[in-house]
Amino acid sequence: MTQITRRNFLKLSASTAAISFSGIPFIAKGEGKKVVVVGGGVGGATTAKYIRMADPSVEVTLIEKNADYHTCFMSNEVLNGDRSLDSIKFGYDGLGKHGVKVVIDEVTAIDAATKKVTTAKSGDFTADRIVVSPGVGFKWDAIEGYDEKASETIPHAWKAGPQTALLRKQLEEMADGGTVVICPPTSPFRCPPGPYERASQIAHYLKNNKPKSKVLILDASDKFSKQGLFTQGWKELYGYDIEQNGKNEGSLIEWRPASGGGKVVKIDATTKTVTAGEMEDVIKADVLNVIPPQVACKIAHQAGLTNESGWCPVNKQTFESSVHKGVYVIGDACIATDMPKSAYSASSQAKVCATAVIASLQGKEMVTPAYVNTCYSIIGPNYGISVTAVYRLEGETITQVSGGLTPADATPEQKAREVHYAYSWFANITHDIFG
Repeated sequence: MTQITRRNFLKLSASTAAISFSGIPFIAKGEGKKVVVVGGGVGGATTAKYIRMADPSVEVTLIEKNADYHTCFMSNEVLNGDRSLDSIKFGYDGLGKHGVKVVIDEVTAIDAATKKVTTAKSGDFTADRIVVSPGVGFKWDAIEGYDEKASETIPHAWKAGPQTALLRKQLEEMADGGTVVICPPTSPFRCPPGPYERASQIAHYLKNNKPKSKVLILDASDKFSKQGLFTQGWKELYGYDIEQNGKNEGSLIEWRPASGGGKVVKIDATTKTVTAGEMEDVIKADVLNVIPPQVACKIAHQAGLTNESGWCPVNKQTFESSVHKGVYVIGDACIATDMPKSAYSASSQAKVCATAVIASLQGKEMVTPAYVNTCYSIIGPNYGISVTAVYRLEGETITQVSGGLTPADATPEQKAREVHYAYSWFANITHDIFG
């Protein structure tokens, strides 16, 4: 696998976007055709916009339950107080300017056979093609004592918005000397580095405001994304001792892997206690953040788009469902082999999907796509890390063919630049989605 620099990644990102739309010039063969997009997150909103850009004769209706979308990416900065909740909130007026019809309503059913989408208040919508980008749902029965009701006081904050605000409020109210317990799930789940960036951002808040406190990560796994870079940053910023898994005196972060007693088996929401590991250690939290195991969102299951894994199998060249023809599934809900469940993955898949939908409506052959992903994590002030990847379709699999990672020996200047790159990426991708 080829290693790539950030400069080359930006060139490759541009080229892969071009690949998605090459070979599909505007021909008004889509005249009178209708596409309904379910879900207004990164994947759904991007697909809706890019279908209209590729062929304005296609009528595109986006159906989304919430009038505003809060991005999960950058939401961890809300927890440490560096970013406001409003700064990650976006509306859909920009899509309207591209001719997308936006319906704010809840989708209650998808009939894949008849291509009909039913909503709670706005009636039924029929289409020639349906794109489903519903995001993740939670396996509420996976951890004893933790269910949707419990999340009202023990936030997961894995869908940004009110849950983010609740977790931030609890951090503010916690007394100095308290323990923040974060419980990441087993893979696959949305944003694999997210729990560890969250631990970093909370540690940053505690260091400046409640230095006698600590973050304890009780992990359901024995390793995590960008682990070496995270632990290096924790050591430099938060006193983490790599050899002792953070248990040294004065460390703001402690990480317990599953094999070291980290796997959570029970939650008591009333007392904020966690039972973890084979020895069933009982740990008292002052602030408890439980991120449940995940599957595709409920509507995908109701529509019959999932398999036994709980996720949606798709044709990797087009993202058309392997179960129902004429229905496409993108983003966190789909099975995309090597691609992680991330915002940039969803954006890349959306552009491939838009191209495939237009090709299908126009009776053209779909081009061979390429896909990209990048993920930034901010460990502390002026300390960022990133991973980038380019993927190709090989047979029926999306395979990583090149990639890059922040060097372990990066200079302070390079780490500071990664933070600036992260902010620039956030501005660019949100404009691309909603602008």
